[in-house]
Amino acid sequence: MTDTPAPLVSVIIPTYGRPAKLRDCLAAMARLDADGACFEVIVVDDGGPQSVEPVVAEFRRELHVRLLVQRRSGPGAARNAGAAVARGRYLAFVDDDCVPARSWLTVLTREVTRNGRSLIGGRVENALTQNPYSEASEQIGRYVYDYNRSDAAHEPFFTSNNIALSADLFSALGGFTTSIPSATAEDKEFCDRWRARGLALSHVAEAVVYHAHDLTFGRFLRQHFNYGRGILSFRLQRRTRTRREIVPEPLKFYVGLVLSPLRERKASRRWRTVALLIVSQVATMAGALRELMRWPGPAREASARERAA
Repeated sequence: MTDTPAPLVSVIIPTYGRPAKLRDCLAAMARLDADGACFEVIVVDDGGPQSVEPVVAEFRRELHVRLLVQRRSGPGAARNAGAAVARGRYLAFVDDDCVPARSWLTVLTREVTRNGRSLIGGRVENALTQNPYSEASEQIGRYVYDYNRSDAAHEPFFTSNNIALSADLFSALGGFTTSIPSATAEDKEFCDRWRARGLALSHVAEAVVYHAHDLTFGRFLRQHFNYGRGILSFRLQRRTRTRREIVPEPLKFYVGLVLSPLRERKASRRWRTVALLIVSQVATMAGALRELMRWPGPAREASARERAA
């Protein structure tokens, strides 16, 4: 690998304790139609309970792939570690439980080389269509992705499992934050800093990854509870440097989210999904309230600034 030319794109995959899913992800990487673009793959093992070296070794003849191992520090830190050793001019991020479509890297590379000062975000589809909790979770992602393409979005962002951007700009912004609890919302925080620098977000719906996030009802609740914690923590941190709202989107955003499954054909499935979306938002609010109670100082300071204005 030391004799290979510098790649145009470095694909970074954080992983923790999911060797079978990582194998599926790397198999999809080996099948990519990269349209002649030279790319490398960097797998970052975030202190998983078992080594993924045997999994990575299976693909060394098919891919320019490297493995980094770090102590458990969270996915944001793992992505930063991969970016720190990346040789590509551009970075692409995907998660270990995602399977990119064959054209995924071709589309991202085309768009990021066309406008290197944009953060390129693709579309995430649910790979587990028979799992109601996974489907409900991805329904939220689809709704938010479409909403973020509109002028109404006050806090547009891309999820970190399907993005591409300039390696230099990623480094200049300091990478993903690692200060948000529950290992969530670092993508929202990064996109917020990106936009604060006057840089653009570019939606590219043709760049598709299939997300195989296997959820039970308990995991579904915990996921959205943690989302609430992370989102509130990010917004409280942001209030220390700017007077942005704690809840930036209007009520109609949340009503539209809950009712979005009604466009589906199967009545039983759509009403089940509506119910799960209501549950998800209750869990998210509960997580946010817990984080608010853990952050009394920043919350009081933000309220005091509002009263003084």
